[in-house]
Amino acid sequence: MIVIAHLSDTHLDGGQRGIERTRAVMDHLEGLPHDLDAVLVTGDIADHGLPAEYESARRLLTSRHPVMLCPGNHDERAAFRQYLLGEPASAAPINQVRQTAGVVIALCDSSVPGRDEGCLEDETLAWLAAVLAQSPPEVPVLVGFHHPPAPLHIPFVDGIRQFGAERLGALTDRHPNLAAFLCGHAHTAAATTFAGRPLRVAPGVVSTLRLPWEHRAHPEDHVHLDQPPALAFHVLDDEGRLTTHYRWVNA
Repeated sequence: MIVIAHLSDTHLDGGQRGIERTRAVMDHLEGLPHDLDAVLVTGDIADHGLPAEYESARRLLTSRHPVMLCPGNHDERAAFRQYLLGEPASAAPINQVRQTAGVVIALCDSSVPGRDEGCLEDETLAWLAAVLAQSPPEVPVLVGFHHPPAPLHIPFVDGIRQFGAERLGALTDRHPNLAAFLCGHAHTAAATTFAGRPLRVAPGVVSTLRLPWEHRAHPEDHVHLDQPPALAFHVLDDEGRLTTHYRWVNA
């Protein structure tokens, strides 16, 4: 059995609120009596893509559990790569893979520099195709990114979701061991499907997005700041079935 913690959208901006909420989530994970197979952070780690924000994130997101990170639309690739990954600054897509005996986790960069919506660049799709081709067919693959590739029936989010996703769908059809997609961006816990596979959306650490039927049509009503920070736990069993639990944490 594989157990993965999944958090997203910390939006660290130098203020104490984001720091305290992120620390509360990470303290919860550090206090667990069992080791996790991975902790995934699916983007919008920094709010403005500034080096100081990434320095803060690097300290906060350190864990005894293996941590994997991918950027979102608020992140800046060069600073992300330099300050979080310890690599030379570059504007190229940030794609990472972790392979174990029980699961392959591929985190793709769906960010589009300078824009809020997402898209997987040709370079990223080629990279993911190679990861899938090299993965043993009996080992499940989890694919993560920031932007959901399917509508969530939240107009604000759907307008800046991942576009061009039919190419990802075509790639998925060729690989039955691609078990699920994991993403963030929506600031709400959600579960749906994409290309016939589970699509799980992590709630936001920094805030919760109200659903269209929960607020009036005023922009200031969209974001709920009083809900506690939250995360997801994904459990992949020996039959390849994915179960997701959502957990709220006192900040």
